Order: sequence, then structure tokens, then C-alpha cells
Amino acid sequence: MIPQDRSGWFCLCAVIVAGCLSASCSHPKHIWVQGYVEGEFVYISSTLAGPLQTLNVYRGTEVKAGDPLFALDRTVEKAALDQAQASLTFSQQDFDRQEKLSLNPGSASIRDLQLARSARDQDSQRLVQAQWNFAQKEQAALQAGLVFDTLYREGEWVEAGHPVVVLLPPQNIEVRAFVPETEVGTIHPGDKAQVTVDGVKEPFIGKVRYIFPQSEYTPPVIYSEESRGKLVFMVEVDFDPETAAKLHPGQPVDVEIGP
Repeated sequence: MIPQDRSGWFCLCAVIVAGCLSASCSHPKHIWVQGYVEGEFVYISSTLAGPLQTLNVYRGTEVKAGDPLFALDRTVEKAALDQAQASLTFSQQDFDRQEKLSLNPGSASIRDLQLARSARDQDSQRLVQAQWNFAQKEQAALQAGLVFDTLYREGEWVEAGHPVVVLLPPQNIEVRAFVPETEVGTIHPGDKAQVTVDGVKEPFIGKVRYIFPQSEYTPPVIYSEESRGKLVFMVEVDFDPETAAKLHPGQPVDVEIGP
């Protein structure tokens, strides 16, 4: 029955609006977008050059923090380390002798003691540098991860700073999805994301970590009301390390995002 008076119409409209609001609140909006798996790689290198003597890992190796990855030839660094150690031993003995002589007036000058101390301190610094150089020729994993690639073979010359091993820690694996401009306002960091991939029945559960503040167009177009539908924002979804390890960089995915 349709109300005949104006107040009745107002009551009916209020009921309809309240019902719509209630329905929208009880059924949060979910959006479905496409994306791909991205990996942020860690490139392991030595600050010094030299031939690759030992490669402890190969492509696909799972490593833990502290596992050795590779070692360059350390013949030169070992010789420098031995020499620095010998020089410090000698200068330390000379300083001890000068210090004892300084206790007897007239037997040694203050200048001789200062020179001995300076020589000992310089040799100590050289030893620290030699130890650092020696250690730099061998590199270990700083965190657990998958050896994604190795870039040199044993016996090849490696330039200083050139990566030898490419590591992919599981926490560096994420999904990048592209959300239309009309939908980006409905999602927030922390929202749940379900990622599905071909050949896997169960979805991977993650959460929205970051929404890029700048938009981009899928093709090159000019700003207009008609082209606004082509405007997308990139969204990053991350996972716990155990889940992320099951994803592969470059893999296309479907993403469902909702509160």
C-alpha cells in the first residue's frame, strides 16, 4: 500500500535508505584485479677484486643466515695479514722496551717513547685493515633465502663490487596489482588480499602493504573524463615468509582485495 500523505513518503524513503546502508555495511566491497609476483633481489659482492676460488652454492640452493656463499683468492691478502701481524709484534716489543727504559731517568728520552708508541699504533691500524681485506674475500649470507642465480664460475676474475650471487629472501617476495582509479579509494593498507595462481587450488593469503600515491595509464593517453577509466594505481601485497616462498617472480596472479 502506497502512503498518500507526504510524511508517509518520508518514512518510506527513510526505511529504504536505512536498509541500503545496512546492506552495504554488512557486505563490504571486494574488488578483483590482476597482477604479478615481484622479487626484490639481494646482490652479494666483494669490495675487492680477484679470481673466484670457491663457489659454495648453485642456482636453487636454499641458504640460512651465515652460510658461506663464495670466496675469492686470498693469497695477497694473507701475505699482507701475516706481514701486518709481524710488524705489530715487533713494534709492540719495541714500545714495551722503551716504556721500561723510561722508568730509569736518563736511559731513554720521551721522544723515543713517543715514536715507539706511534709506530705501534700505526701497525695496529694496518693489522685491522689487513684483517678486513682478508675477510672481504669471503662472503656469507646475511639472511635466509633462495639462491636465484650465480653470475661467475670458479676460476673467473671478479671485479671489485661485481655481484657473484643473487639472493632472494622470502620476505622480499610480493605481489604487485593494478587497481582502477574508480576502485582505489575503497582499499587501505592492511586490507586482506587473496592471491590465486594457475595450477594451485587454494589462494595465498596476504595483506595490502602499500598503495602507490601516483597513478599511471595503461596506454599513453591524455587526461580527460573518457580516459579516466584507464587510470590505475599500483598496490603491493606482502605475505609471511613461508607463504611468499611458494610464489615465483614473474608469475601472473589474480588478486581479490577486501576488508
